[in-house]
Amino acid sequence: MTERRTTPVPARALRYGSLVTLVIAVVGSVIGFIVSGVPGILSALMGALLAAVFMGLTAVSMLVAWRVTGGSASDLRFFGIVVGAWIAKLLVFVGVAIWLRWQSWLDPMVFFVASLAAVVGFLIVDIVALQTSRIPYVDVPLPGDEADRVEKTSPDS
Repeated sequence: MTERRTTPVPARALRYGSLVTLVIAVVGSVIGFIVSGVPGILSALMGALLAAVFMGLTAVSMLVAWRVTGGSASDLRFFGIVVGAWIAKLLVFVGVAIWLRWQSWLDPMVFFVASLAAVVGFLIVDIVALQTSRIPYVDVPLPGDEADRVEKTSPDS
């Protein structure tokens, strides 16, 4: 069988996601400044940054898991890495949320809107990256794939 490459999907999602983060950071900062001054800028930047880090870690964990398992998505290590990263993100998110709750420079509404916009943007990016990728439905050997051809020439047959 030929080796399937599905890593372009998370890699493409990371590239598109970084552009979405940049746009949301700039637009959110301008709107945040209009709404509440410097705290609005900081809140929008923090919201976009946190969303980018947490959403990007999912794609990065999938890329790392893909490399560790040698491309086998059915390997338990693949799921261990992805779920482990998810649990770590959850714990870090709760810690950061508690820390941010007590910060005087944070405008909660600007932070919320920027975070929500970034998360929705990342979800759209994930959908676009998956829908525009060429992922084969079946895996068949093609003529010329000499390395993948299995010869059944044992002396016992």
